[in-house]
Amino acid sequence: MLRKMPFILVLIILSVIFLNQFIPFNYQQLLYAISLSIKSLIIFLLPFIIFGLLFKAAVNLSNNATRIITIILITVCCSNFFSTFISHYIGSWIYDFNLSIITPNNIAGLTANSFLSLPQIMTNSTAMFAGVILGILTARYKPAAALVIATKLEYIVAIILKLFIYLIPIFVAGFIVKLQYDGVINTIIKDYTLIFIIVALAQFSYITITYYIFSSLKFNELIRSIKNILPAAITGFSTMSSAASMPLTIIGAENNAIDKDLARSVIPATVNIHLVGDCFAIPIFAYAVLKNYGFAEPDLIAYLTFSCYFVLAKFSVAAIPGGGIIVMLPILESYLGFNTDMMSLITALYILFDPVITCANVLGNGAFAKGMDLALSSRRSITA
Repeated sequence: MLRKMPFILVLIILSVIFLNQFIPFNYQQLLYAISLSIKSLIIFLLPFIIFGLLFKAAVNLSNNATRIITIILITVCCSNFFSTFISHYIGSWIYDFNLSIITPNNIAGLTANSFLSLPQIMTNSTAMFAGVILGILTARYKPAAALVIATKLEYIVAIILKLFIYLIPIFVAGFIVKLQYDGVINTIIKDYTLIFIIVALAQFSYITITYYIFSSLKFNELIRSIKNILPAAITGFSTMSSAASMPLTIIGAENNAIDKDLARSVIPATVNIHLVGDCFAIPIFAYAVLKNYGFAEPDLIAYLTFSCYFVLAKFSVAAIPGGGIIVMLPILESYLGFNTDMMSLITALYILFDPVITCANVLGNGAFAKGMDLALSSRRSITA
């Protein structure tokens, strides 16, 4: 199912675009209502998913609280924040593009007569901080109990994520029906093809420059390093999963490293939290969507606030196709003012571009491992 997801999603989107006019209006409303219900379920369960993943991460960190692990996590946060911050300027540039302001063909747009609406028991930010703090405290004072709790939480979260895998095609289908009915699909084709190209250029230019710097500005070393990590990147592109490509990423990182053991430690620790592709794609898409809906461009302070929560949320990204954007929807809503239609549009954009984003994430993880190896190996040499 996971490997076929890109093809399933493309098939659903194309089917809706070409067959939407033959779908009775009542069925369109029903499908949109189902999508809204799934979205409500996802938002309802997200705090628990975030808490469970961060609790497990905190317990593991507490049990392996070495200097290197601490350095890795701090560096991951800095790397994610820096790439997200750069995206602000690219997004601001895109905001000045002459994009079409989205105006639905039907003034009211497609609406759902009724749908499942679940309450939000806990905010995502509360779940983030609670997971980290309780994980550290429990691991410190009750280490055995902490491991048991973390294992059970991981098991439950895995079941929820598997459920999401099967719900995502239906979730996307309903929102594509909504976008097509409201006349938004034509805008995506017209305005977002160029933005897809710009996002890809930004991602891979940044990653290439990073490899070049970590290759001591040697072109031959740059080519060799990227060549070693390329099989993992291709696997990430085809599966839309950094975790699925991790064995190849480890091999590539080892071939690029001085300290092979360090490479084997860095990749598993960062595979789901160091996401350069997401850090470029989501903010840039967000700026384009804001412009397309006629919303004001966020100022630097608002964007910095968004960036802090964005980076923190990276520690709880769901390991499913589209998981990177699903976790970010409440943050986009709270700090950039996204409404339901805007969230459905950026979700569709992200999922369509997810293979490229995952490929960039894998390449970025390889560059990060090379940089950590270079820094820590050099430090040990100086100390010795």
